Amino acid sequence: MDDRFAPKREDHFSFGLWTVGWQGRDPFGDATRAPLDPVVSVHRLSELGAWGVTFHDDDLIPFGAGDAERETVIKRFRAALDETGMVVEMMTTNLFTHPVFKEGAFTANDRSVRRYALRKTLRNIDLAAELGAQTYVAWGGREGAESDAGKDVRAALDRMKEAIDTLCAYVLDRGYPMRFAIEPKPNEPRGDILLPTIGHALAFINELEHPDMVGLNPEVGHETMAGLNVVHGYAQAMWSGKLFHIDLNGQHGLKYDQDLRFGAADVKSAFFLVDLLESAGYDGPKHFDFKPLRAEDAEGVWVSAAACMRTYLILEAKAKAWRADPEVRQALADAGVPDLSRPTLGAGETLADFLGDRSAYEDFDAEAAGNRAVNIERLDQLALDHIFGVR
Repeated sequence: MDDRFAPKREDHFSFGLWTVGWQGRDPFGDATRAPLDPVVSVHRLSELGAWGVTFHDDDLIPFGAGDAERETVIKRFRAALDETGMVVEMMTTNLFTHPVFKEGAFTANDRSVRRYALRKTLRNIDLAAELGAQTYVAWGGREGAESDAGKDVRAALDRMKEAIDTLCAYVLDRGYPMRFAIEPKPNEPRGDILLPTIGHALAFINELEHPDMVGLNPEVGHETMAGLNVVHGYAQAMWSGKLFHIDLNGQHGLKYDQDLRFGAADVKSAFFLVDLLESAGYDGPKHFDFKPLRAEDAEGVWVSAAACMRTYLILEAKAKAWRADPEVRQALADAGVPDLSRPTLGAGETLADFLGDRSAYEDFDAEAAGNRAVNIERLDQLALDHIFGVR
């Protein structure tokens, strides 16, 4: 295997314990793999070249565990981190598995459930801070509805805002160096989930008391499930200064959430996503939220985890080669791509100046401009040539 694509700690690749630990259980079939010890996951991921791990509270600590059991589990997990040098870069709270959350968590109609969900999250923010996590993700998998008769969406958004505002206030009160990342998803497990896309989440963040503390954790599969362009969504999150964390995986169109390994579905989209992240200087964790195929055995889990990192590094190398290719640079220029970075109004140009410029409208030849060559096909094929490895 080509060592150029062997991951290193400085690549900042991370995995959720729930990813490699997925037992292969689905709505139609029982588990195909035995439970995986989180400590084993830490050691195996470290051996593969990963840098960090992430987890929901219940991935590590059994739901309802007493204080003594909780401390024993955490101590053992922390020892594995110390032995391997792995970091916990993000944590989140499971507010979706237990039946108590069947109608919602932060936005449940039942006020007592909302209060329980909030306290459960606050307790685990303490653990996240203790383990050094600087990002706390909020995925509202149960925050939604199957029938519009059963949920007052305006009130639900009020309660969601109240919850996030409370979490921010708690972090500020404790002095934790932590920020929050909302993870949008359109559906599944609820029929319709609140804050279903990057755009919805960005609008919501603007209404918060501490919008500077809250950003996004977009996922490839979730945006694809909504029929949206993943690269455009990540780019807008980045443009807004809200790309706090990312989930990388694969998804074949508008289906159930497949969570395929990164690059296993739309390779072209994955290429342009890696190109965006690398060329725009994204320096956060490269987190994989995928599920090893149910048909794989225990060892196949690690094959798929390694493949996620390898694929990213291959696409990174190809994206850099594409950017450095003189023919690509010329094709970019021929397509006018660099010119888009030039402001439409000139430096110091006033509105009066603009209105007085006859070349902008009165003397503008729309027919000639309409007949101009845009040269996008050539540029697109050059990208495919690099992806296919023929350049």
